[in-house]
Amino acid sequence: MEQECDGDIVYMQQEDDWDRDLLLDPAWEKQQRKTFTAWCNSHLRKAGTQIENIEEDFRDGLKLMLLLEVISGERLAKPERGKMRVHKISNVNKALDFIASKGVKLVSIGAEEIVDGNAKMTLGMIWTIILRFAIQDISVEETSAKEGLLLWCQRKTAPYKNVNIQNFHISWKDGLGFCALIHRHRPELIDYGKLRKDDPMTNLNTAFDVAEKYLDIPKMLDAEDIISTLRPDEKAVMTYVSCYYHAFSGKQKAETAANRICKVLAVNQENEQLMEDYEKLASDLLEWIRRTIPWLENRLPENTMQAMQQKLEDFRDYRRLHKPPKVQEKCQLEINFNTLQTKLRLSNRPAFMPSEGRMVSDINNAWGNLEGAEKGYEEWLLNEIRRLERLDHLAEKFRQKAAIHEAWTDGKEEMLQKRDYETASLSEIKALLKKHEAFESDLAAHQDRVEQIAAIAQELNELDYYDSPSVNARCQQICDQWDALGAMTQKRSEALQKTEKLLETIDQLYLEFAKRAAPFNNWMEGAMEDLQDTFIVHTIEEIQGLSTAHEQFKATLPEADKERQAILGIHNEIAKIVQTYHVNIAGTNPYTTINPQEVNAKWDKVRQLVPQRDQALIEEHARQQNNERLRKQFANQANVIGPWIQTKMEEIGRISIEMHGTLEDQLTHLRQYEKSIVNYKPKIDQLEGDHQLIQEALIFDNKHTKYTMEHIRVGWEQLLTTIARTINEIENQILTRDAKGISQEQLNEFRASFNHFDRDRSGTLGAEEFKACLISLGFDIANDAQKRTGIMDAEDFKTCLISMGYNLGENEFSRIMSIVDPNRMGLVTFQAFIDFMSRETADTDTADQVVASFKVLAGDKNYILADELRRELPPDQADYCIARMAPYTGPDGVPGALDYMSFSTALYGESDL
Repeated sequence: MEQECDGDIVYMQQEDDWDRDLLLDPAWEKQQRKTFTAWCNSHLRKAGTQIENIEEDFRDGLKLMLLLEVISGERLAKPERGKMRVHKISNVNKALDFIASKGVKLVSIGAEEIVDGNAKMTLGMIWTIILRFAIQDISVEETSAKEGLLLWCQRKTAPYKNVNIQNFHISWKDGLGFCALIHRHRPELIDYGKLRKDDPMTNLNTAFDVAEKYLDIPKMLDAEDIISTLRPDEKAVMTYVSCYYHAFSGKQKAETAANRICKVLAVNQENEQLMEDYEKLASDLLEWIRRTIPWLENRLPENTMQAMQQKLEDFRDYRRLHKPPKVQEKCQLEINFNTLQTKLRLSNRPAFMPSEGRMVSDINNAWGNLEGAEKGYEEWLLNEIRRLERLDHLAEKFRQKAAIHEAWTDGKEEMLQKRDYETASLSEIKALLKKHEAFESDLAAHQDRVEQIAAIAQELNELDYYDSPSVNARCQQICDQWDALGAMTQKRSEALQKTEKLLETIDQLYLEFAKRAAPFNNWMEGAMEDLQDTFIVHTIEEIQGLSTAHEQFKATLPEADKERQAILGIHNEIAKIVQTYHVNIAGTNPYTTINPQEVNAKWDKVRQLVPQRDQALIEEHARQQNNERLRKQFANQANVIGPWIQTKMEEIGRISIEMHGTLEDQLTHLRQYEKSIVNYKPKIDQLEGDHQLIQEALIFDNKHTKYTMEHIRVGWEQLLTTIARTINEIENQILTRDAKGISQEQLNEFRASFNHFDRDRSGTLGAEEFKACLISLGFDIANDAQKRTGIMDAEDFKTCLISMGYNLGENEFSRIMSIVDPNRMGLVTFQAFIDFMSRETADTDTADQVVASFKVLAGDKNYILADELRRELPPDQADYCIARMAPYTGPDGVPGALDYMSFSTALYGESDL
C-alpha cells in the first residue's frame, strides 16, 4: 500500500488528472457518471437505497454519509435532518472531514460545490473515495494501488495470447480483457474459445452480463460508449476492473505464494546465466592473452627497413584496434563479477567462485603479464628502425668509397710492375723517377680513404649488418690490394733510385706541373666525393651545420680556381716552349698521367655538383622544418588532451564522493558524463593520426611536450575504466538500497559521514578516519591503533559488532565473517558492512518462506505434483522446478510426488542449482 505520508500528493495528482481529463474530452464525463453511479449503488443497496442522479442525490449530504459508512464499516457523526442550505453544507462537511481523516487531502473540493450540484466537483469527490476505499489497498508483489491493479490484470491475462493489458483505456476496448479475467477465475461461465477479437460489442456485453448475473458486479460501463470513444475514460475502466479484483480476491493467497516462488526462481535463473556469461567471457579473454603474449615477446630483428616498419604498423594496429576492445571486455568482466556477487548477497545466495584459473585475480595476473610483454616493444621497434637506417647509410657510404677507391686503383698494379726503366733513355729514366714520386704522393693521399673504408666496415660489423660477409670480403680485398700496392711501390722506388745516378736532369716544367696537378686533382676528387656524399640529420640545427660547412667550401672555390689557372699556365708554358724551340718530345708528360683536359673536366664536374648540393641541403632543410611543424602540431594537441584527461579523472573522483540528489540522479549524471567523455574520442583519434605522421617521418623526440602517445593512450583507457567502475558502484548501491529497504535519507547520512571524514577527497578512509565515521553514526569502537587502510580487519569488525549489542562467540563470529568476507581476506569493506547491517534488519526471502509458499500451492501436503506446479507457475519456471526437485520418499507419498522442502533448502545453501 502507499505510505500514508505520501497520500496527500497521490490524491492531489489524481484530482489534477481528473480535472484535466474533463477539460480534454467531455465524453468521459458521461462514462464517469454512469460508472460512478453504478459503483455507489452497488454499496448503497446494502443499506436499502440508491441514487439516480449523482450530482443531485448527494447535495443534502445524507446519502453521501451513508455511502461512506457502508464502504468503511464505521459510523459517522449524526447527520442534520433539516432542509436548509446550512444543514446540507454541515452534512457534506462531515463526509469530507471523514474522508480527510483517512489521509486524503481534497484540493479545490468544498461542501458548497457539492451542495450546489457542481458535477465536476462531485465526480472528483467520488473518484477520490473510489481510490481510497477500492483501489489503494490493492497490493500485488511490491506494487500497489493503480500499478498493483494493472500488474494483477497482466498476470491474470498472461496465458491469453490475444490479450495485452498495458493501461486502463484502449487495452480494454475489444472486451477480451474482461472476458479473460472472468474465464481465468470462473472458466465455466464463459466459452472463451468462441470469442473473436473483431467483435468487441459481443465481447463487452458478454462480460458485463456474466459479471452482473454471476459475480454480483453491476453494469458500470456501456459497450457502445467504450467502442465509440477513441480513448475510454481511464477512471471509469479502473473503477469497474477493481470490482473484478475484489470479486476474485479469494484466490489471492495462492497467487501470492506462486509469485514468491516465481521471484525466487527468476533470481536463481538470472544468477546462473550471469555465471555462465562470466565463465565464457573470462575464457575468451584469457585465450586472447595467451595468444598475444608470445607475439609481443618476439624480439627477433628483421634485416630490412620495410620489414621492421611493417612490424611497427602491426603493433600500431594492435594498440589502436585490437587491444582497446579487450580493455573494455576486461572492465566489463570485473563489472559483471561485482554485480553478480552483489545480487548473490542481496538474495542470500552463496558467493560465486569461478572455475580454477578464471578468478578476477587470475585475469589481472594474465593482463599484467600481457602489459609486461608489451612494455618496451614499441621502443625496441623504433630502435631497430633507427639501427637499420644507420646501417643502410653506412653501407651506401661504404659502397661509394669502395667504388671510388677501386676505380683509382684500376691499372695501378700493372703500372707499378712495368720494367720500362730498363730500356729507357736517361731523360726517360728521370721522368719515370719523378712520375713515381708523384704516384707515391697520390698513394699517400689515398691512405685516409682506405682507413675510412676499413672503419666503416668495422662499424657495420659491430652493428650486426646482415650483409657483413660481403662487406668484409670486399674490405679485405681492398686492404690486400692496398698492401700489395705499397709493396710494389716500394720495390719500384728502389729500382728507380738505383738507376737515378745514371739519369740526367729532367724537364722542370713537367715536374712542377705534376707536383701541383696531383694534389689539386686529389682535392677535386675529394671535393666531388664530399659533394656526392650522403647525409642523415634529425634536427634543423644539424642541417644548418651542414649548410654552413658547404658555404665555407664554396668560399674556397675562387682560390682553387686560381690554382687551376696556375697549373694550366704551366702546361701552356710547356706547349709554348715546344712550339717556340720545336722541341721533339715523345708522348705526354712523363711525370704524371694528369692532363689539362682531365683537370678542366673535373673542375667542371665540381662546379656542376655545387648547385646540386645546394638543392639537396635546401630540400633537407624543408623536410626538417616540416618535421618541426609535425612536432608542434602533436604537442599542441597533447598539451590540451593530457590535462583534460587528468581534470576528468579528478572530476569523476569528486562526483563519486559528493552527494547531489538521489542515487538515480547521480547515476543519470554519471551516464551523461560518460557520454560526454566518449564524445571526446575523435580528438584522441586525431592525435593518433598526428602521431602516425610523426612516426612515418621517423621523428624520435619532441621537446615541445612532456606527453607521449602512450601516456595519452594509458590515461584515456584509465578514464574510461574509472567512469565505468563508478557507474557500477552507484548501480550496486541502488541494488542494495532497493533490496534491503535502506531509505535515501539513510544512504545520505552514511555518505555524508563518509565524506566528512574523507578529508583528502581520495574516496577512501584511513583506519582512524573510518573509526571516527562509525562513532559519528552511533557506534562505540575501542580506540585501538589501526593501520590506515580504509577498511576494518576481523578483530576491529568483531569489536564494532559487540559495541552494537551483538553477543558473539567464536563460532558466531566465524559465521558472520564468512558472510562479509567470502574470499577470506581477513578484511571488511564498507559495502560489505552495509550489506550485513541491512540484511540483519531487512525482510528478505528465506528457505522457510519458500517452503511455506510451496506448501500453499501443494494444499498443505508434504509433497507437490508436477500438474500443480504447471497450474500455478509460468511454464519455464515450472519446468525448472520439476527438473531439479528430487522424488518425495515419505510414507504419505504418491506416484510422481516431488520433494519441495529439500529443493527450497538447496536454494539457500551450498548447491549446484
